[in-house]
Amino acid sequence: MSKPPTNRSLRGGHEDGLVPLQPLDVAAAGSVDALVRGMATTAFGGRRLGEAADVLEAMVRDRDCWRVLTISGAMTIAKQGLVVCEMIDRGWVQAIVATGALMTHGFVEAAGMLHFKHRASMHDEELFEKGYNRVYDTLELEQNLDDAEKIVSETLDALPEDTVLCSHVVTAALGRYLDRQGGGRAILASAVRKQVPVFVPAFTDSELGLDVAVYNRRRELAGRKRRPFDPFLDLEAYTDGIRAHENIGILTIGGGVPRNWAQQVGPYLDISAKRLAVREPVRRFRYGVRICPEPDHWGGLSGCSYSEGVSWGKFVPESEGGRFAEVYADATIAWPIVVRAVIERLER
Repeated sequence: MSKPPTNRSLRGGHEDGLVPLQPLDVAAAGSVDALVRGMATTAFGGRRLGEAADVLEAMVRDRDCWRVLTISGAMTIAKQGLVVCEMIDRGWVQAIVATGALMTHGFVEAAGMLHFKHRASMHDEELFEKGYNRVYDTLELEQNLDDAEKIVSETLDALPEDTVLCSHVVTAALGRYLDRQGGGRAILASAVRKQVPVFVPAFTDSELGLDVAVYNRRRELAGRKRRPFDPFLDLEAYTDGIRAHENIGILTIGGGVPRNWAQQVGPYLDISAKRLAVREPVRRFRYGVRICPEPDHWGGLSGCSYSEGVSWGKFVPESEGGRFAEVYADATIAWPIVVRAVIERLER
């Protein structure tokens, strides 16, 4: 049997720079920010939430930082669109990378159409027959999508005939349409007003992509030429934005293609310099906040940790000043709380 060590030097924590924890006093928290600050001195998910607010605040206060918001999951049909609008309108975001489904559902809402709460007693077979498309606990009407497609087609037809389409050209055109309508707040309208490009890298994997496909087929049936679509125009436009700013940050809701596409810009510049023998700047994200319930051991794009991203040359390591926070939670719970806390800090 081994003997216990006799030369141990028991420490009190402070001399090693450890941060003491504090009990959470919910009665004393007079604001969302106060609650989140208190959570930052607790443990587990609460601490991660508080740390995410700290990193987002630092990212937003850094006036030299060019900030990217990536979003996946059903966040617009889940009625989180105004959170995005708030971030755009306040100047927190300079580029958005999202799924096409997010932009489709958000456009439906912005055009004045409604989404509905799913009733559990209605089975999916019945939903199909009645034209109700289920997204977990929410319903998107097939009629909404048909009506939105008409607007998409009319909007694209108004573009100059020599326009080469890509996702940020399509989303900007739809944003200008919404802005002209003068309705309520909308992601694409806010983005157009603030000159924030909205990229959809997996464009054809969405109703919006199918709308453009139907639009081109309709042109062909009418004896007109198809509109060309070049996704690499998105890649180069996004890279130009990153290339022009030495200090960059990223806020990721969910994961998937938007997250990885936005983050791969560092390696793209790196391999361009190496393989093409051209001058390219080194670009790594200095700030990062991710809100997503997926752990990294699932092996998907959603679960990839920031420390793993350091090995790919996507992020500045913490040892060199990188600041990152990852919250393993449902974004419809954590995201509004973090944003509201930071709004309160900045308004003070």
